[in-house]
Amino acid sequence: MSTTTDHPTPDTGGLAPDPAVAPTRKAGTRKVPTILAVVTLLLGLRLLTTSRSGDTTFRLAVDSDFAKLPDAVLPSSATAWIMLVVCLALTAEAVRRMLARSHQPLWLPIVFALAWMLGFLSWEAAGSRISIVSLLAGAIALAIPLVFGALGGVLGERAGVVNIAIDGQLLFGAFAASITASLTGSPWAGLVAATVAGALIALVLGLFAITYFVDQVIVGVVLNVLVVGLTNFLFRQVLTPNAESLNSPERMRALPIPLLGDIPLIGPIFFRQPALVYVLYVIVALVAWSLYRTRWGLRVRAVGEHPKAADTVGIKVNRTRYRTILLAGAIAGLGGAYYSLVSVSGFNREMTGGAGYIALAAVIFGKWDPIRATLAALLFGFAQNLAGVLSSIGAQIPPQLLLSLPYVITIFAVAGLVGRSRPPAADGVPYRQQ
Repeated sequence: MSTTTDHPTPDTGGLAPDPAVAPTRKAGTRKVPTILAVVTLLLGLRLLTTSRSGDTTFRLAVDSDFAKLPDAVLPSSATAWIMLVVCLALTAEAVRRMLARSHQPLWLPIVFALAWMLGFLSWEAAGSRISIVSLLAGAIALAIPLVFGALGGVLGERAGVVNIAIDGQLLFGAFAASITASLTGSPWAGLVAATVAGALIALVLGLFAITYFVDQVIVGVVLNVLVVGLTNFLFRQVLTPNAESLNSPERMRALPIPLLGDIPLIGPIFFRQPALVYVLYVIVALVAWSLYRTRWGLRVRAVGEHPKAADTVGIKVNRTRYRTILLAGAIAGLGGAYYSLVSVSGFNREMTGGAGYIALAAVIFGKWDPIRATLAALLFGFAQNLAGVLSSIGAQIPPQLLLSLPYVITIFAVAGLVGRSRPPAADGVPYRQQ
């Protein structure tokens, strides 16, 4: 009987299959029902300890839509309790599968998350209106740098290099993009500078980690601290006195795609974005396709899993690692440009806010797969935007809890929902050619 993997790959030439994407039949069977039960309990406690009345309006259109979807008006209390019952049923199904030692399907936590979120929002927004377009479009906006960083992390670790320096690459990319775009008057020149800046940080990482065999985690952390200190110094000494000429780049505006941008609900969310977001769509597709469908991708995965075997068949291990982390750094640098050319117009100190570490969490949550890491980054972006939405509608939740919500979800996702996860076998291990 033949077996299949998530990503069919070309002939491996005798190399072992990619275990990082191979499904594990019983992985995480206990973690999924446990997390679902805890989250369901939290929703139940919220419903039991507070009271709500009235209806919740979910707005599904924006004023610029050519065909507007009607608002969805739901009774707050009834919807919340019905969704709680749905969550209980899904949790019971997860427990049944755990007891039967059966695989937990991906659809189960996805449906659970949708039901839980509908019940939670219906309860918290009783008597108010929530714009679904703003909720999801804002989530994508916050997730864009995370996706760029996560892709850089996936590529680096697939090649066997732990890229802790993602945050430094994002920050230095934002810095270089702002200065270059200000001097040239072109945001596109700023994007090019951001890729160079990210690749430069990756080059330093490779020099110490690949050539001189220094611990990769330590090098990454030191680079992050170095970039923070360097950009803070230059911001204070150079950018602030010359803000008009060096830190006033032209901001990239939304560029709606004809026809696609007019699709109700989907169009305003995905196809009324700045050009950099469309570039990201292409990069995600190219990385996912190249990593599993090309000879280059096979070589990258080979040096991350079995560098000795790869060397035996003629693959230059360290050269491949250098090239891959340079590409990874360039991609992460583009994510930094989003901060200074799209989110705001200009660079500010430590403006990434540690996003590189959240991107690393997305890499782990996504099991070192570009598509899964992208979805994980979108989840974290949604968590950040949800905190802002709940605050704007006056949800009776302590503000400290709202601020910590993205990080709590990150911890739950990485520690609980990811199941058993194994990085590439040679990840973080320097290769000494015999």
